[in-house]
Amino acid sequence: SKTVTPSSTTTYTVTGTSAAGCTGTATVSVTVNPLPTVTASASPSAICNGESSVITASGANTYSWSGGLGSGASKTVTPSATTTYTVTGTSTAGCTGTATVSVTVNPLPSVTATASPSAICNGATSVLTASGANTYSWSHSLGSGSSKTVSPTGTTTYTVTGTSTAGCTGTATVSVTVNPLPTVTATASPATICNGQTSVITASGANTYSWSHTLGSGSSKTVSPTGTTTYTVTGTSTAGCTGTATVSVTVNPLPSVTAT
Repeated sequence: SKTVTPSSTTTYTVTGTSAAGCTGTATVSVTVNPLPTVTASASPSAICNGESSVITASGANTYSWSGGLGSGASKTVTPSATTTYTVTGTSTAGCTGTATVSVTVNPLPSVTATASPSAICNGATSVLTASGANTYSWSHSLGSGSSKTVSPTGTTTYTVTGTSTAGCTGTATVSVTVNPLPTVTATASPATICNGQTSVITASGANTYSWSHTLGSGSSKTVSPTGTTTYTVTGTSTAGCTGTATVSVTVNPLPSVTAT
């Protein structure tokens, strides 16, 4: 008895000799089936986290995959990290070969977005800034770039999509609160006075008020102009937004009375 490991199909001859010294021969062949050349590929070979890749084996008759993927020439995988898969291919002769294929998983960028300031008065501007990726694309037709200056007319939420150097994307949102300007009004009572008299000018529609003509602050002021005068009041809301109004006090001259 002999154990042989031929590398190709081989025929062996054995000569047997009896106790009487007589001989006989026989031949036996060992057929050597080649191992299958198994190859494996991934399409695509690099994905972003959450995406899928199709891994495909060829070169054999049947295939068995590692990682609990089971059998079959192709498998769709969604690994959460870079993974190497092994496939064992079996030929029709029952011989096996193996191959490996790796799927690289690129992380999604962690995109953040800020607004400075995050609250503005109507008509003012805010600067939106994104970070955490390589390139950025903004909603509301703002285009690309890491920073954008905006002047919304109402409270608005912007979305930015950031793309990493590996082509993976992440999104973030940022809101700009738009506070309305106060509607400031001003009145004079009376609106017409005689020279030397007084009028009370009053503002409303805001939280605090500042008057022209060095009148200082406050919602009401008593004035005694010597000629017709227009006063301007600036009102500030609780949000810090301002509006203005004007009010005029007409001054009529005293008559120049003479007596004879």
